[in-house]
Amino acid sequence: MAAESCVENLRDEATCSVCLDFFRDPVMIVGCGHNFCRACITQCWERLDRDVTCPECRQTFPQKSLQPNRQLASVVDIARRLRVQKAEGAGGQRVCGEHQEALKLFCQDDEIPICVVCDRSRAHRSHTVVPLEEATEEYKEKLQAHLKTLRKRKEKLLGLKQTGEGKIQESLKQAGAERQKIVSEFQKLHQLLQEQEQLLLAQLGELEKEVAKMQKEKDTKLSEEISHLNELISEMEVKCQQPASEFLQEIRKTLSRYSAVCLGAKKWGSAGFTHQGGSDSGSRHSSSLSCPVCGSKKYEMETGTAASAK
Repeated sequence: MAAESCVENLRDEATCSVCLDFFRDPVMIVGCGHNFCRACITQCWERLDRDVTCPECRQTFPQKSLQPNRQLASVVDIARRLRVQKAEGAGGQRVCGEHQEALKLFCQDDEIPICVVCDRSRAHRSHTVVPLEEATEEYKEKLQAHLKTLRKRKEKLLGLKQTGEGKIQESLKQAGAERQKIVSEFQKLHQLLQEQEQLLLAQLGELEKEVAKMQKEKDTKLSEEISHLNELISEMEVKCQQPASEFLQEIRKTLSRYSAVCLGAKKWGSAGFTHQGGSDSGSRHSSSLSCPVCGSKKYEMETGTAASAK
């Protein structure tokens, strides 16, 4: 009971004394502090320019002086909601927040539920108004049609999604198979190249060994020849220091040894690597070497001579 009394008191405080309804855009007369709806007090003072009177206390003021009361507007909003909640709780039906009447009609122009008082008001007087149940059935049919369209659209999109996913999976599968094929082919190529590399390197190794062996044999022969030359040079130097009586003794033998050495030097000077089928004397002993990389060049080297490649 006390709660209800408080609600009633709050409603009285939020009611305009002119229209006896909740304040709409409440304003306060500065001179006396009483509050009214702006439309109500404006209508009361419509034909007055000065010496206006407060409709509640009848106090007169020399001029119109109004001030918006926002705090009272908040209180009115609270009182209006409490009234709506009380009406809905009592009747189990939603009521108009402005007139606290049951929402039994529907304004098709504004597309909102209204009460019978709203229907007679200036705001909805020229609008098309139908019973709430009739509007409910009409809008349910519209929503059902929209739902049907949306469900069809959804099914279509799901089908497109599944089809797209299938195509993507197939493309990924083909790409994976192609990847494996490429990897396998390149592995074979890598193995083939490695085997070819090892073969060529082995052949080059054998060629290097053969050339080194021939060079060593040539160096040995040249060292022996140089030793013979040193002996001959020493002998001829000593010969030149001898007196005339001894100098001419065995001079032919000394010159013969010199001639033999010169003939051998000519042979050494013409030795080396030559193309197979060259113009050198066929009496030389030679060995052929083939390039393991290109395989198109062949060389021959005289046994015991220095090697040179074209």
